Amino acid sequence: MATSAAPATGAPALAPISLKAIAPWALFFGILMLVLLYFVGAEQGATALVSGETVHEWVHDGRHLLGFPCH
Repeated sequence: MATSAAPATGAPALAPISLKAIAPWALFFGILMLVLLYFVGAEQGATALVSGETVHEWVHDGRHLLGFPCH
């Protein structure tokens, strides 16, 4: 009886992804998460990059959900 390394379902084996291929995407999503964290957690008052209350109103419920005080 011969045994094979392929799965019994006939699905092809997945090749490993190198760290060099993942690094640019990890950096991109890390920066994106920091920007989103800034807008949800700090975009108001003296540290505001955008004038007015528009950004504050868009992230208001998320701010409370994550525990950031805003008023």
